[in-house]
Amino acid sequence: MKSYICAIGTANPPHKIPQMQVADFMAAALQFDEQQARKLKALYRVSGIGQRYSVLEDYTRPNGAFTFYPNTPDLEPFPTVQQRMELYKQHAVELSENAVRNCLSHTSGVALQDLTHLITVSCTGMYAPGLDIELVERLGLASNVQRTAVNFMGCYAAFNAIKLADAICKADTKAKVMLVCTEICTIHFQKHAEPDHLVSNALFGDGAAAVLMQGQPCQEVSLELQSFHCDLAPAGKREMAWHIGDTGFEMTLSSYVPDLIKSGIRQLTDRLLQGLKTTISEIKLYAIHPGGRRILEVIEQELGMTRNDNRFAYQVLQEFGNMSSATVLFVLKALMESLTRAEQNEPVLSFAFGPGLTLESMLLKVHYAEAAV
Repeated sequence: MKSYICAIGTANPPHKIPQMQVADFMAAALQFDEQQARKLKALYRVSGIGQRYSVLEDYTRPNGAFTFYPNTPDLEPFPTVQQRMELYKQHAVELSENAVRNCLSHTSGVALQDLTHLITVSCTGMYAPGLDIELVERLGLASNVQRTAVNFMGCYAAFNAIKLADAICKADTKAKVMLVCTEICTIHFQKHAEPDHLVSNALFGDGAAAVLMQGQPCQEVSLELQSFHCDLAPAGKREMAWHIGDTGFEMTLSSYVPDLIKSGIRQLTDRLLQGLKTTISEIKLYAIHPGGRRILEVIEQELGMTRNDNRFAYQVLQEFGNMSSATVLFVLKALMESLTRAEQNEPVLSFAFGPGLTLESMLLKVHYAEAAV
């Protein structure tokens, strides 16, 4: 029994914000002096990010014209969790719907009414009845579509959704599974000047990605699931964390994370490939979650990759920033769009990382349908 990724769709909110404009907003919000602001802008310049997307237009507006944050010098009273969750609820469904419709536009022969399973993924908002039920209603899916929610797992959560879809497709050859990762990270800006928070504020953007999986390859190009391997680096438990505070969800992202990933990535790769007829030297296609520029660089160093090998991750980081769980799917989409028949049966190695410190990996294989006679 096999399963295949047949199509990937993406969506972003309308507000595209240049990275240095975000830096100006943050420096003003944190009430930094000239020297502090200069250091902050240097951090933003070396991030590898050119722009990010947000549901909030406030990041593009001068102080005094905000619609979500208070129009006060220190942004007080700072928005509460409830206010942020109302904003999440307002935008998450439309973003998810757009990603699903975009996904189905990339394949033929599958309609919304054909979907048998829906998996929703998010770590930036939650409510019940939730995103899954609202999507069923919004998309006009069958009321008995089987629903599962994967919540609050962070940047690697797409891998858990793919594993679940893989198991469903292998158990039921007629299953057509839609999984949707929707993250609205920018509503969780926190006014803290600690280095971890400054880094988090410099990285995250908003976006959604939807994946269609089934037990048969699609008519053109598919990615066949081969193997998964997950590992933990408990030493990094405090270095990457995601907690709910009184004024939103608070991300801890330590500067030690790249070194922790570097120390574990080779072992993770070796265990993934163990027993398969593939070695790291044979892999030319990569889809790596761009948690940050430095993370991509240390993986390249440890696995002997070139920057060109990692080009899809850098492209997504530059254009969208880190959108948590949706990001690696943006990378996979960019990779799929670049494929040609010359890459039939080529292995694809993919990684993502998150709280724990969790390291997730999967191996896929390029599959092209037989050319029409």
